[in-house]
Amino acid sequence: MNIIDELAWRGAINQQTDEEGLYKLVGEKKISLYCGIDPTGDSMHIGHLIPFMILKRFQLAGHRPVILIGGGTGSIGDPSGRKTERVLQTEEQVKHNADCLTAQMKKLFGSDGNFSFVNNYDWLSKLSLLDFLRDYGKLFNINTMLAKDVVASRLETGISFTEFSYQILQSIDYKMLYEKYGIQLQIGGADQWGNITNGIDLIRKTCENPEAFGLTIPLMLKADGTKFGKTAGGAVWLDPKKTSPYEFYQFWFNQDDRDVVKYLKYFTFLTKEEIEALGKEVKDHPEHRTAQKRLAEEITRFVHGEEGLAQAVKVTEALFSGHIQELTGEEIEGAFRNTKGGEVAAAPVNIVEALVEAGVEKSKRQAREDVTNGAIRVNGEQIRDTEANISAHPNTNGKFIIVRKGKKNYFSIAVKK
Repeated sequence: MNIIDELAWRGAINQQTDEEGLYKLVGEKKISLYCGIDPTGDSMHIGHLIPFMILKRFQLAGHRPVILIGGGTGSIGDPSGRKTERVLQTEEQVKHNADCLTAQMKKLFGSDGNFSFVNNYDWLSKLSLLDFLRDYGKLFNINTMLAKDVVASRLETGISFTEFSYQILQSIDYKMLYEKYGIQLQIGGADQWGNITNGIDLIRKTCENPEAFGLTIPLMLKADGTKFGKTAGGAVWLDPKKTSPYEFYQFWFNQDDRDVVKYLKYFTFLTKEEIEALGKEVKDHPEHRTAQKRLAEEITRFVHGEEGLAQAVKVTEALFSGHIQELTGEEIEGAFRNTKGGEVAAAPVNIVEALVEAGVEKSKRQAREDVTNGAIRVNGEQIRDTEANISAHPNTNGKFIIVRKGKKNYFSIAVKK
């Protein structure tokens, strides 16, 4: 199957600069292609993952992906999708973030050498202002640049010359990669269309018989119309220190029935037959959540490996059963990072006093009733004695008391010391 046919079936194509030309090209030979990311932070989140999943599919089909780390453009700031100016980062911040993103990419794309990294700082930092204006500035029409969505959307609030010139820098990237590495396709999110087409225009103006293409990916929206990738706790990060494997797994497991098949197509490497079977399961037995479980397993394994998936499943099962005694401090912190729960002044502390002080119960009467009825578990142990003193979970270095009220409601109570 032509890779473009597969991407179309998966709903992963928004726009193409030359649909017929690209289809013919990838049908005839294996190509080099790239996708870029600016090191604006020290971790990708799942929104960043979207175009790189497409790059990974090309890699699995035998093509040669190149990952561009924007050490140069990252020091400027991409205005795409933003209403305000970015805060400029220091050179040290950019380098640190670039190193972190490179490590994440290596984990996702493997270490077998069938992909490569470039950093646009290597060529953009060598470009003098005069060369920039003479060699490139003359090839860009201000009226055309103003008409690009990324700029037009900022004209009312204002945009600096620094961010206005970003699209020229990204165009230089594509030209450099086209000439030096033979890259013929740039992939990006829907908001990158203007930057990508600018790059192709520059190649056409400066190279003989050019064959350069662009492909963008649709904006990912949930069934309720809201933007994909955010939770009540904020972004879902690929760095396990920011979003634990358990939290990552739960994000996918909790997806709406209306969205899960779309995400299986997009974020897993399951076959059409496997996904269609899971889609039937959603229709026939939605209460089993079989598709969500498979989605969570596949994407957690891809991002965090077998070890991360095993940890996520272990924590999930422990929380479901209530037996959290064996969880490590790291697992507890990851599981309860965004869990509601107040604090107590010190521990050990009387169970009734703690439940009221931390806001788990509204009154001592209700606290006594729930404890007596066996509705309260502390650190995995059921406690029915209203006179009992409770302490922090032994694996949290005295920091947290973990309370379960009923079958599902967990509270992480901080111990002030």
